[in-house]
Amino acid sequence: MSLNAHCNGTSNGSQRPFRPTLRQATLILPKTGQRVKRRVTFGASPGFADSNGDGNAEERTTLLGLRSVRKRPSETPRLLREALWWLIRHSWAFAKSRTGKGVFKCSIAYLLGSLATFVPAIAAILGQQDGKHMVATITVYFHPARSQGSMFEAMILAILAFAYAAFVGFTSMGISIFFGRVLDLIVLGHVVVLLVFCGGGLGFVGWIKQRLGHPLVNISCSLTSLAIITVVTKEGAIQAAEYSDDKIVQVLKMIVMGVIATTAVSFLIFPISARTDFRENLILFTDSLSELLVKTTQTFLIGSEDELKTPDYQDAIKRHKDLLASIEKNLIEAKYEHFVAGTERQYRLEAKLVDCMQRLAQNIGGLRSAATTQFLILAQPGLGSPSADDRPETSAHSAHHRPLPVIDEASENGDIEVATDLPLLGPDGSLLTTSRVFEEFITYLGPSMNSLAYTLREILDDLPFDPGPQYQVTVDAQYRSSLEDAMRLYSHSRQDALSKIYDPQKVNEQRSVDVDADFEEIAASCGVFSYALQDFANEVKLYLEILDELKLEIEERPRGRTWDWLKIWRRFRNPNSDTACKDRSGVPGSEESGQFIDREAEAPFNAHITSHLTLNNLEILNHRKKETHRYRIWRFLAIFRRDDTRFAIKVGAGAALYAMPAFLPSTRPTYQHFRGEWGLLSYMLVCSMTIGASNTTGSARFLGTCLGAVCAILAWVVSDGNPFALAAIGWFMSLWTAYVIVAQGKGPMGRFIMLTYNLSALYAYSLSVKDLDDDDDEGGISPIITEIAFHRVVAVLSGCLWGLIITRLIWPISARQKLKDGLSVLWLRMGLIWKRMPLECRLRGQTSNACMDLTEESHLHRFLDQLDGLRAAATSEISLRGPFPDTEYKSLLASTGSMLDAFHAMNVMILKDSRVSAGEAAILRSTTAERAHLSLRISHLFQVMASSIKLEYPLTDALPSIDHTRDRLLAKIFGFRKEEKSAVITSDEDFALLYSYALVTGQLAKAIKDIGMELERFLGVMDEEEVLKLR
Repeated sequence: MSLNAHCNGTSNGSQRPFRPTLRQATLILPKTGQRVKRRVTFGASPGFADSNGDGNAEERTTLLGLRSVRKRPSETPRLLREALWWLIRHSWAFAKSRTGKGVFKCSIAYLLGSLATFVPAIAAILGQQDGKHMVATITVYFHPARSQGSMFEAMILAILAFAYAAFVGFTSMGISIFFGRVLDLIVLGHVVVLLVFCGGGLGFVGWIKQRLGHPLVNISCSLTSLAIITVVTKEGAIQAAEYSDDKIVQVLKMIVMGVIATTAVSFLIFPISARTDFRENLILFTDSLSELLVKTTQTFLIGSEDELKTPDYQDAIKRHKDLLASIEKNLIEAKYEHFVAGTERQYRLEAKLVDCMQRLAQNIGGLRSAATTQFLILAQPGLGSPSADDRPETSAHSAHHRPLPVIDEASENGDIEVATDLPLLGPDGSLLTTSRVFEEFITYLGPSMNSLAYTLREILDDLPFDPGPQYQVTVDAQYRSSLEDAMRLYSHSRQDALSKIYDPQKVNEQRSVDVDADFEEIAASCGVFSYALQDFANEVKLYLEILDELKLEIEERPRGRTWDWLKIWRRFRNPNSDTACKDRSGVPGSEESGQFIDREAEAPFNAHITSHLTLNNLEILNHRKKETHRYRIWRFLAIFRRDDTRFAIKVGAGAALYAMPAFLPSTRPTYQHFRGEWGLLSYMLVCSMTIGASNTTGSARFLGTCLGAVCAILAWVVSDGNPFALAAIGWFMSLWTAYVIVAQGKGPMGRFIMLTYNLSALYAYSLSVKDLDDDDDEGGISPIITEIAFHRVVAVLSGCLWGLIITRLIWPISARQKLKDGLSVLWLRMGLIWKRMPLECRLRGQTSNACMDLTEESHLHRFLDQLDGLRAAATSEISLRGPFPDTEYKSLLASTGSMLDAFHAMNVMILKDSRVSAGEAAILRSTTAERAHLSLRISHLFQVMASSIKLEYPLTDALPSIDHTRDRLLAKIFGFRKEEKSAVITSDEDFALLYSYALVTGQLAKAIKDIGMELERFLGVMDEEEVLKLR
């Protein structure tokens, strides 16, 4: 859809005036660099195709793909044939898809892994011990439906898992032998092994699993736990104080066999390259950037948010976020492939591309944020109007029905021709609506925005790689020069447009403070959007430079292999790299950077901060210094107050208590008979940080165990112990469980189904062929499959229940409480950031670390993601107070996320250029008082919200408002333009930082109002009789 089609009408329900057609605009053709003047039409974007088109006709058919016709008895055979044909077609389409191929690869890997149980020659390599089914289990856990880079990572983690398990096993044997044979204190040795190596070793595994939170790390921790539990509690060498490496060697052999089987299938059958996936997703992501850029620009120029609320646009945003997450995942996996192939230089350039993509995505968010702010301003009744009731209906009516004259874009000499001027005051002195003032801004700025957006889209649509399978870098040498010409044309047009908007005759008109504030708010919204569009163009320019470097690297060294990462000795030759020196030279505030540092504003700001250190605060600090020893001990013990440390301790304590029967002669037979090692493994898998997460994982794993036991019984009954029939049934089992794991994403349930199946069916076959030392166990050569499955189910159920008991009794961590505490801390941290007055830090010449650096920003976003995970876990917690208010907390987290996005926009503007010009410093100095009041007001509101969510007290009605303080800041900026701009040499770019600041504070004001309404919705109102009752 072209821009003109949007501009020729208004959206349904929109109350803004008719937007005139933006006619011809001067633009740059990227491929030729030619400057032309034409009407800008973007055309239909493939990502926003009409949902009513023929392309989706198949999706609108019935479930069986049949036309809706009246069913007749004679047509029944034909309908059955069509349904069968539909099923065959869709099954074949799924089999040819990437997911279908992955499911098939998983089944082949499992079939190869099960040969270690069914083939006598392979089983003989593993010896006459229990557990040969672990080879098949490893192929399920480290499934081959992943890229080659991910397989390299899985192999590394499997080696580390075995190394740790072997260390714990051998050390436990040594301790047991020392206490039992040398000191003759076998009981004490068992206590040490139980507490230190069983409890401490498994507690450390739980800490690693919780700390890293990576899917492959979780799987490696599961295998490590299985190996440690088998050696320490089941084998019996430690209990007898004897040395035996049979089980450890068998575990090593099984890991090697399983990894070789799954790696061979992954590399030989339908191999997946992470580097290829990276380039495919990068092409799609670049196309999505182009689509969102065009749509957001069109929406801003139209002035209606209806486009942003359409399902197509929301789907495009979701697809955009998913692609960005896929690119980051592909880059991590491609790193291993590049390092193995010796092309790590290409990886570093691809990492730069991903960083650039992330910044482009953030710039798209900035454009969308500026457009959203525009819609909020358009909803206001008029310039300086306090409420909708004060709006003059005559002017509003005329503004809605009288179209503006036709607009022509600036000519080549920079003159802008407008048929009729747009006054800010009506003929009767009444104020026009805000939408009318926006008309004037778009009149001058619109054509230049259209032109730059067109050039950017043409460039992005042709980047960055050719179609597969080669995916050669495609970057035209003309693109960079064409983009530079388009940016110069855009900058020139914007300066001319702003000079027309801020005409001295209009600026010097006498108006109220509210009118000046509203006018400057409109200017801030348009200015931030124009600056964000220019920043987007700068990032695209950097994107082209990185692509040039990548193309040069591939073409000049197509077969060059360096493997520099293996040359460890180079890292110790020159620890102080040149890059570090280069980075230091650009540190803000250094003499080399040439930054303007305002020393005049530094002294009063320091005095303002020092005034907060009252006498009581100083006395507290002095008193704390006197308690050095006690305070140091308290600080030293802080590690034991952390949730992750407590989690590791309670996991280790629970594991030691559960494994205790394995070390007592009276209870060891029962532990072995009911397969207590699998119960202990289930305990390790069920234990999670919070009660809700433990409930979720426990139920899924127990359900998978029961289903796997039933399938094992049926398989054994049907096959009657025949290895060929068991292998065929096992292959079919792996086929549908692989669909559960790969296609549906239910990894824990699918893995536990196959784990229980292996423990029952494959173990029963090993008993039947006398392949175990303990042939009389559970039926001997005539295994009782129901008893075997029953023991596994009982063991898993006991482990799950024990995990839930430990999670609730020892340092219970409620996801609900942790979510409230975390949200409170996050809001306090955000309030502290605003209390620092970021712009004042820039004015004083301090580094970004004094305000908010990128590391702190990353921690805030990561912490918000953790809170969202706690919200999901809290839904599984049962409380007498009622169900968890999931919808309300989801809204609170969404508003907090929007505020963090606003923080990021402010941070980008601060870090974009470390130098402060004289004009920008003058503007910042003139608005110091207003910014200080606004920052402290925002910080105060953050503290109030944090206290409310922490104490579960409703917010009071007497909260201070941000709007009036923000209006005074905007009026001050407008007054600077009117009174002081002529005295100080300022440019349009000098106002960019304050415009962004004003836009961010407006977004924060809206988000804080939304949070206050949400808190009132589920916390209620203040009850003086119950809540405030003095007891």
